[in-house]
Amino acid sequence: MKGFKDFVMQGNVIDLAVGVVIGGAFTALVTAFVSYIINPIVAAAGGANGIGLGFHVIASNDKTFVDIGSVISAVITFLITAAVVYFVFVLPMAKARRMAMIRRGEDPDAPEATPEDIALLTEIRDALQNRDASTPGQTPQQ
Repeated sequence: MKGFKDFVMQGNVIDLAVGVVIGGAFTALVTAFVSYIINPIVAAAGGANGIGLGFHVIASNDKTFVDIGSVISAVITFLITAAVVYFVFVLPMAKARRMAMIRRGEDPDAPEATPEDIALLTEIRDALQNRDASTPGQTPQQ
C-alpha cells in the first residue's frame, strides 16, 4: 500500500490528472467555438442551399454528401487546440525551465551532454569504420 501511495503522490501523476481535467474543459470550449462561430461561417461560404460547404456524389442520395465544411472545421479546431496548448503550456514551461537553470547557475544554451552508452556506441562505430577502411579489398564478415 505504501508503494501505491508513493506512486500516486508523485508530481507526474498529479500533473497528468490536472492536464486531463483541463484538457476536457478546453475541448468543450473549442467545440463550442467551432460549432457556433466557425461552422456557420464555413456553411455560409457554401452557398444559400443550407447544406453547407460540400457536394453530393449522387444527387438523390443524402448519404453520399461529401462535407468539406466539417473537414475545414476539424482543421480549425486542431489548429486552435495546438496553438493554445503551445502558448499556454509548452512556452511557459520552457521559460520556467530556462529560468530554473539560470538560478542553479547552469548555462541554458549549453548543448546537452551525450549519454555514456551513446558515446561508447559512436566510438565502436567509428573504430569499425576505420578498421574496414584500412583493409581494402576485404568484405566484412557476416
